[in-house]
Amino acid sequence: MRNQFWNFLFSLLLLNFISQVGCEATRPVTMIRPEQPIRPEGNTTFLDGTTWCVARPSASQAELQRALDWACGIGRVDCSVIEKHGDCYEPDTIWSHASFAFNAYYQTNGNNRIACYFGGTATLTKINPSYGTCSYDVSKSEVSSARSLAVYKTRWIWLMCIGLLLFFYRRS
Repeated sequence: MRNQFWNFLFSLLLLNFISQVGCEATRPVTMIRPEQPIRPEGNTTFLDGTTWCVARPSASQAELQRALDWACGIGRVDCSVIEKHGDCYEPDTIWSHASFAFNAYYQTNGNNRIACYFGGTATLTKINPSYGTCSYDVSKSEVSSARSLAVYKTRWIWLMCIGLLLFFYRRS
């Protein structure tokens, strides 16, 4: 009985490995050159033209701060450029910092209206908000660095199954 269990467990692990390798092999390979920014700037749609996502001027500072914290945290936006000594730190206002973070999230997450909502604190604009050394363009390396959580879904399910099997085996 014990050998059968370990053979079964080994088979599950082998199947998980094969499924992960198989999925990776079928995905198209894209060469990314970080030094090349995406062109054209912003989001280009056939109907609306190029757009950027910025903070709504009418949003309260508390709402903007919550949305900014989310974008720089769970939203996985690289907010180092809006920190002190960063290219987009000045002007040091919540509206300016939130606008940069909102646009970075918008550009890396589909360039659609849903990615520019932030609880109603953001809006789309056709005016490029870049200024001085602060560029609202998003490079391909930044877009590729936001890994999809779907990659981890099947692996997590397999690990949960194996964990449950081990739990029930230890109880018997």
